[in-house]
Amino acid sequence: MKKLLSALLVVFLYTSVQAQILTPVKWSYAAKRISATEAVVFIKATIDNGWHIYSQNVKDGGPVKTEIKFTPAKTYKLIGKTTEPTPVTKFENAFKMNVSYFEREVIFQQKVKLTSPNATVVKGQLEYMSCNDHQCLPPEDVDFTVTIAK
Repeated sequence: MKKLLSALLVVFLYTSVQAQILTPVKWSYAAKRISATEAVVFIKATIDNGWHIYSQNVKDGGPVKTEIKFTPAKTYKLIGKTTEPTPVTKFENAFKMNVSYFEREVIFQQKVKLTSPNATVVKGQLEYMSCNDHQCLPPEDVDFTVTIAK
């Protein structure tokens, strides 16, 4: 009987811990050729209600900014920096400073020059931090892959 109760307690605790894992941000990726030699990579964050992620342009001393790194490849070269829409900028008491962030959704865009006429695979990694009015989750790293069709 003690073993059965212990096993049930372990299952209950495991289930409780699993239910508490928060994932308020979902990422999706796409690309579109805009000419024979150029394309745009789209990186979209869909953010749960009440949560936000930070801009790429947050000053030191604040939250972890969103950072997008592209893996170098011979089949493409980056054109300029990754762009983002105009964020919300407000004072956040947790950081004692004005911070810029996005709610609901945001689409980051990166223009690339294609050096091959074939389909091109763009890979990279992004780092971001999500917060709501009560807590911030630890920063997360997400690998991504986008195929630019021929």
